[in-house]
Amino acid sequence: MEENREGYGLAKDKIFFIWVFLFFVLVFLPSMFRVSLGISHFYVKIVVKMFEWATLQIEEGVKKQKALALENLTSTGIIQRQETSMEEEIAGQHQGCFNLADVMYFSKKGCEAVAEDEVTQRFSSEELVSWNLLSRTNANLHYVSWQLSVVWITGILIRYCLLLPFRVVLAVFDILLLVLASTVVGQFPNGRFKCFLSNQIQMLCAALAIRCMSGSVRFHNRENRPQKGGICVANHTSPLDVLILTIDGCYSLVGQAHGGFLGLIQKSCTQTSRHVLFERSEMNDRLLVRTRIREHIADKAKLPILIFPEGTCINNTSVMMFKKGSFEVGGTIHPVAIKYDPRFADVFWNSTKHCMITYIFNVITSWAIVCDVWYLPPMVKEEGEDSVHFANRVKAVIAAQGGMSVLPWDGELKRKKVKESFREEQQKKYCQIVTENGSVGNVC
Repeated sequence: MEENREGYGLAKDKIFFIWVFLFFVLVFLPSMFRVSLGISHFYVKIVVKMFEWATLQIEEGVKKQKALALENLTSTGIIQRQETSMEEEIAGQHQGCFNLADVMYFSKKGCEAVAEDEVTQRFSSEELVSWNLLSRTNANLHYVSWQLSVVWITGILIRYCLLLPFRVVLAVFDILLLVLASTVVGQFPNGRFKCFLSNQIQMLCAALAIRCMSGSVRFHNRENRPQKGGICVANHTSPLDVLILTIDGCYSLVGQAHGGFLGLIQKSCTQTSRHVLFERSEMNDRLLVRTRIREHIADKAKLPILIFPEGTCINNTSVMMFKKGSFEVGGTIHPVAIKYDPRFADVFWNSTKHCMITYIFNVITSWAIVCDVWYLPPMVKEEGEDSVHFANRVKAVIAAQGGMSVLPWDGELKRKKVKESFREEQQKKYCQIVTENGSVGNVC
């Protein structure tokens, strides 16, 4: 019995040693030196092949059942809108007088907004053209074929029984490494050595975090990477945006102060590097942030500042209004476009619906994190250009590169009602159309 126990103990030690060895060789060392062994890319290719096979199975099942048209699987909305402005739709009908038919235009726009407005759908998960085997979003896919059901069940077992334990262990190790290493480095005197260690820790922990989610990130146009003393602005989908950008370089962050789990991460990072955190509700904080940003970019030796001008997470289908504050301080703007592949995971964080822990669980039980990052050429404010037009110009460039639509709406509509100023602006536009060539007193 004692010999069997000793043999069992030796076997456990060997298995543990093998796992530790594989972890350091396949995960830790590649993350430290920022090299890819191609494992994640190979895994992603396998998942893509599985999606393609599942799509064929669905199409064949639909044809056999003759109960569902393929158009129903690819429908992304119930309203077909004309992408035209108020001026284009009703300006030609006026000759200096009020036209009673205008009532129908505003009634139509009101009904469209009630049925499916273009703002709140940006605060929900992106609709997929085909099923990604993560959830049964369409009840008609339940019994398409038994082969598809077997693959779906197998995928659940792989994600929850194989990948999830590994990812949780790696995530815990990564968080402990960040907290402990940041605490130790934070005790060093300020200087180049501390800055170097801080950057290496942040880049290593970011790489480990993305690897624990089977991440595959493709960086494009790296010659345009943000330079020190500049301002990097990007569209915002998830807290993962920071991790993904930190893989390729370090930044000083500007953002809202959080509590809970995310607050722990923020506190760890602020021990080794300078970041600008603020409370969204306090106006005095906004003025202080603007001053600190201006002081930061004046020093060309400091890390570039990373800002998400939308102020909140959008579901990666659109780019909403950029706050003008970061475009008023001057300096060079380095636009960055981040586009996630929604087939592998739903990375959008709806902070009004899910807490951080729930969001993390949903992400690490997905297939993978796959995204593209484009570094765009630096931009500066043109002579005579105000901050609003400059922000809109940068937003348009980011949206065009990422294949996303441009919306004028403020992302704060996730939490607040429409501002009176926006309503008044629409009223002024209509009034200008009516009175352009005559007086408002006439009726047509």
